[in-house]
Amino acid sequence: MGKSSKSQGSTSKADAKFEKKLEFYAKVRDTVASLSAKREITKKNKTQRRQKILKAYDLSSLSEFLPELKVNDKPSLADKLKLNCKSRQKLILTEGKQLHSVLTNPVFQVDPLAAIHQHLTSTQPVPDEIPKKKANKNGSKKRKSKKVKASTGAGSMDI
Repeated sequence: MGKSSKSQGSTSKADAKFEKKLEFYAKVRDTVASLSAKREITKKNKTQRRQKILKAYDLSSLSEFLPELKVNDKPSLADKLKLNCKSRQKLILTEGKQLHSVLTNPVFQVDPLAAIHQHLTSTQPVPDEIPKKKANKNGSKKRKSKKVKASTGAGSMDI
């Protein structure tokens, strides 16, 4: 009789542990399911907000008022800049030839800095000249007078 009660007690303890584990796993499963549901809800909310923002900046309704633009069939600069293996090799060869021609140039060999300066001055665009400040009647430049800022009142708001 002692053995049977002992074996029943041990099986009941094992059953209790097993039931406890099952409850724990069920709680974990429910928590994960609720968290994933919350994540899905927040993803939907974020996408809805983004769509609303994009609608605010949607200017497609104005396209009917804009003139039609002619599209060039020429490849764009971005297409030219994309490098694959062949175009990279071609670029290396052309740049290598260009470097060799510069290094063997007699003007560059005599004075490299002067040659670079001459090249830059001949190839760079001419900057727009800044208009000169007007001179007063007597020929002197006009000086800026320091003005004391008045408090911003209704007088400064007149339109």
